[in-house]
Amino acid sequence: MTGVPDQAARDGGDLDGFRISFVPSGVGDLVSDFTSEWEDVTVSTRVWERQVEDGHRVDLRVHVLRGERLATLAELRDFLAEYHERDPADGAFTEFQHGEDPGLIGAAEAFWLAAPGVAVDVLFDPERLTVDNLRSIALGVTAAAAGSASPSDSEGPLVQ
Repeated sequence: MTGVPDQAARDGGDLDGFRISFVPSGVGDLVSDFTSEWEDVTVSTRVWERQVEDGHRVDLRVHVLRGERLATLAELRDFLAEYHERDPADGAFTEFQHGEDPGLIGAAEAFWLAAPGVAVDVLFDPERLTVDNLRSIALGVTAAAAGSASPSDSEGPLVQ
């Protein structure tokens, strides 16, 4: 990261109570939202992808997770290991602070507990973006202003 703002970066809009304020240049323009439930956790997801020669490739995903079983950072990490179908011991994550919220960051994923039962998970394609991009994206996801639209209330993400 050069310290110079990414002039081609764009706003990612609101997703289930959170504002995604930084989407770096190079991330695809095809944006999709969906909500699912897995193991008593509701997952609201926004995906950015781009068309490639043999189909589409996901560049960036942001998940907002809500469920009682996400009470601690350790429980969040264990849930995400199951959700993303990986060994909980896999991945070299280090601690990072998202404001006052505890989180973990790795080479292609950052996640934090925004409150007991509420978490955010950011994943990206490490072939397209850098860990500095990941940190900037993650730190740019903040609680949306009161009255912001939920995924079901909006026509789609705000993309500039």
